[in-house]
Parts: sequence; structure tokens; C-alpha cells
Amino acid sequence: MKIVVAGTGYVGLVTGACLSEVGHTVTCVDIDEKKVEIMKQGISPIYEPGLDELLEKNYKEGRLDFTTDYANAYKNAEIVFIGVGTPERVDGSANLDYVFGVCKQIAENVTKDCLVVVKSTVPIGTNDRVEEFLKENVVNNVKIEVASNPEFLAQGTAVVDTLHASRIVIGVESRKAEEKLRYVYERFNQPIVVTNRRSAEMIKYASNDFLALKISFMNEMANVCEIVGADIEDVAKGMSYDSRIGNKFLNAGLGYGGSCFPKDTKALHWLANDSGYEIKTIKATIEVNENQKYKLFRKAKQEFGSLKGMKVAVLGLTFKPGTDDLREAPSIPNVRRLLDEGTEIVAYDPVGIENFKKLYPTEIAYVTSPEEALKDADMAFIFTEWNEIKSIDLSKYVELMNTPIVYDGRNCYDTKEVKKYNMDYYSIGRKEIVNSTVRRKLDESMLCNF
Repeated sequence: MKIVVAGTGYVGLVTGACLSEVGHTVTCVDIDEKKVEIMKQGISPIYEPGLDELLEKNYKEGRLDFTTDYANAYKNAEIVFIGVGTPERVDGSANLDYVFGVCKQIAENVTKDCLVVVKSTVPIGTNDRVEEFLKENVVNNVKIEVASNPEFLAQGTAVVDTLHASRIVIGVESRKAEEKLRYVYERFNQPIVVTNRRSAEMIKYASNDFLALKISFMNEMANVCEIVGADIEDVAKGMSYDSRIGNKFLNAGLGYGGSCFPKDTKALHWLANDSGYEIKTIKATIEVNENQKYKLFRKAKQEFGSLKGMKVAVLGLTFKPGTDDLREAPSIPNVRRLLDEGTEIVAYDPVGIENFKKLYPTEIAYVTSPEEALKDADMAFIFTEWNEIKSIDLSKYVELMNTPIVYDGRNCYDTKEVKKYNMDYYSIGRKEIVNSTVRRKLDESMLCNF
């Protein structure tokens, strides 16, 4: 099967690499010549474990190629996967400009009957609009059909999620389109769910929004746990044994981020509102998540009033471990608030520093180890639960920090272990650990700064 993939971001590039891995001939199209040349060298332009190896292997073996020559790529394609971005607009709706830009190129250049598969996350009804657009703009005498095939990959595990997916969803309006996609995926040996196009589009939004809702629900429960004296981790453990609930997405923290959940919750909320209906659970999910980002910053402000002059260690910048993606990462607004307070920030992240420098090139200092960040700090904020951060010996906080005051937004440490050390520790949905000696030392240090 001769397959073309439009777009080489997370969705497009992972899709193209994995399709070639199971034996298909795949050409990935991108407008950036430098990016294309890098990918031909087996180097992924995005940080994703296992992806470099797939690119190098399948390019060398002739099943995977990259080009900026979209006209030639689309010319004889049997199937075109659209995997370009659908970023949110200011009002929360999905921006489909990139999708229809690709459709225009396909319509002008395809010379044989083909199937266009929309893999990008798009609002319900978009596939119908895409098919109508292609039929109206096609130049040559060919038949183009459209199918929906949403992705369910997670950044940091995208390759595994694609090659070993829990299910493959295909939305089609004809038996012929279904047969083509079944052939594409037959070597994946995964359950295939066949629906019409609109149901497939809705499955993607419903899945992501339900997971986002689950996260916000647990964060609400965590906030109540702090009020009533319960422990959110004990609560989550007790809930997890119920098979109807499961044990995934029960961790409390500073909320979700990334390229999917924030965008997809807002898009579905906007779509429903535009149709005269309000999804109250999704509206609440969005509001809870936005408020949760600042929970520990507010706690520090309530505790100390002004943070001016304090040296702050920031541990973790990306929205989650396993990726260099900063989209909707809680670190970004918190760093801004800390800078506005007049703090001195020293930040550490295993892979996210270069991207963060694009936002704050000179305003904060960057280091290559957690220990460097902690040295002489007055307080530390943990925004990402990288293993490099979770594995820090708690004694290092006491040994290296000026005052070991830790605001852990990802519940990285066992509170029973923390109690063994002379440090202040604030986490999410668990009892605060406050040491009077630490507080007294900070007060003395702050007085010396004036």
C-alpha cells in the first residue's frame, strides 16, 4: 500500500514511522526542507522515545521517505493520512486551516482514486466538510473518499501506543473504505472499532475529555482531602480496586497539560455551546484545571506574603515526563508569577530546557542537575514527576537548600519518609509537613536580605 502522511508532528510522524514498520511504503510530507533532511538522517524533530530508531531503520530499508514535494507525493497516493495540527483559537474552537490547506494540495495534485484519512483531532462533522471540499476542488477526474481514523497516542509513549494500541477506531461511509483501512491495520493485530465518521470523531473527543474530567475530579477530591484531613493517595488506592473506575488517571496534582486535553476539552465545550447546549461536566473540568495550576503558588503566598528576594528551585518544566513538550505546562504560568514576585529562579529539566529558553531566555538560570538547582535555594517547586526528580534523596533537600521548603505539585515523595527529615513539605491532597526550625531559619535569612 502506497501511503502518504501529511504532517510530521507527533501524530503524523509517529503514524508514518509505525506504518512503515509493519511493511507499508510511506512518504511523509512537510514544508520545512531542513526538517526533512534531519529526518532522513534518522533524527526526530520531536522528543519521543523510540522514534529515532524507527526513522533510521525504515528509511534505510526503503519503506519510509520524507519530502517537501507534496505535488509529486500526492500524485499517485493510494491513501493520504492527514496528521497536521488543529490548534485552538482564542475562543476555544479548533483551527482547521492546516487541515484544509492539505486538502487543497491533495485536490489539486491527486491523479488516481484515493482514500483521504483524517487522523488529526477535528470537531464532529469535519470529515463531511473535508469530503465536500475535496469533491468541489478536485482538478482531475478521480474519486476521493474520506475516512476518520483518530489517534489515541500519548506523548512519551507514542510509538508503543501506536504499535500496541488498545483499539483502532475507523469511521467510514462505505464498505470499500473500511476494507482499505482494515488492510492498512491488519498487521497491527489490534481490535478494530468501525463506526460512521461522526461517531469516530466523537469517540476521540469523548475519550480525551473523559480522562481530563477524571483528572479534575481527583484534584477536587484532593482539595477536599486537605480540608477534612484525609489522604488522597489512600483514597485513590481504595477507588482503584473498583473495576468500573480502574487505576489510571487517579493521581492528584497541578492538573493536566499538553497538546490534547486542554485543546480538546475547550473544543468540545465550544462546539456544544455553538449548537445551543452546555456540557456542564466539561465546563467544570476546564475551570478546575485552570484553578489547580496555581494551588501551590497560592499556598506559598498565603504562608509568606511576599516572595521577593527568595531563591527558588524549579524542578521539572515539561507538562509531563517523557516529552520535551511545554504546551499548557503548569510550570509556565507559575514561573511567570514567581518572576513577578521578584524571586530568583534556577530551573532543571532533563529534556525541556531548550524549549523553555525560547520563553525565558535570560530571566531565569538553567542547570543540568536537580542538585545544582537546589543549592542555596529558599524553596523548591516540583512541576514534573521525572524519575530524575523522584529519585532525589530527601537528604539532599536538607543538605543543599538554604531552607528546605518544598512545594511538590506531583506528590513525588512518601510523606512518611519526608517526616524523617528536617524540612517543610507541601503536596496535593495530603497533610502538610511543617517544621518550626525550617521556618525560623527562613525568617532569619529574609531579615538579612533587608
